[in-house]
Amino acid sequence: MVARRRLTHVDARGRARMVDVSEKAWTSRFARARGQVRMSREALSAVRRGVVPKGDVLTVARIAGIQAAKCAPALLPLCHVLPLDAVEVDARVDAAAGAVRIEAKVGCRAATGVEMEAIVAVCVAAAAIYDMCKSLDRGMVIDGIELVEKSGGRSGTYRHPGRA
Repeated sequence: MVARRRLTHVDARGRARMVDVSEKAWTSRFARARGQVRMSREALSAVRRGVVPKGDVLTVARIAGIQAAKCAPALLPLCHVLPLDAVEVDARVDAAAGAVRIEAKVGCRAATGVEMEAIVAVCVAAAAIYDMCKSLDRGMVIDGIELVEKSGGRSGTYRHPGRA
């Protein structure tokens, strides 16, 4: 028999609510997420060579991702505001995959995790890449966005099977 878990974001009357984390211990939290933007060879070459008409795609994507991590609670209604200690976003061309790969790492010391901040960072970095490159390839595909790993808190460490 499958055990029923209590839904943490729903009150006794079934209404959405923000989880009360006031009694949870503050611990070091870390999360890493990734995703990619697949695009045509021509567009990818322009990104790699730094000749996209709108400017430096990879730098804009990194900055957009960092800013997004800091704004996750403004975008996700039940997400806690966290004192982020570190946000690192990497965007790099992977010619073999025909994509720009994005990875975000987020860390803090708090009562709840930073998984959503890492995922939002990847999502917005990907959207920034699309925006910067849409004049070159409107058929780009944003995909593969996933939590790779997280650590800290009561649930401990998680690593996506086969992906960490």
